[in-house]
Amino acid sequence: MTSKQRAYLKGLASSLDPIFQVGKSSLTPQVTEAIGESFHTRELVKIAVLKNCMDDPRELAELVAERTHSQVVQVIGKKIVLYKPDKDNPRIQLP
Repeated sequence: MTSKQRAYLKGLASSLDPIFQVGKSSLTPQVTEAIGESFHTRELVKIAVLKNCMDDPRELAELVAERTHSQVVQVIGKKIVLYKPDKDNPRIQLP
């Protein structure tokens, strides 16, 4: 992913609300599976890491991206943005 594409995705993600929250129990297999399934309906996913989660958001982002075969767009504070294009019908056209 180029820096121009990453900047474009960051712009799209700025208006999104987090659809998942990672809390005290950290990253459970159920949460990882739910995030993976969410890529069936959307290509850009925002995740919130709650204050009671003791894990580093950057490490969580890399772990989730690896498990869901997605890409980390950005990690700002306790917010993670992931991108995975739809193979059959991509909705987001990258520049």
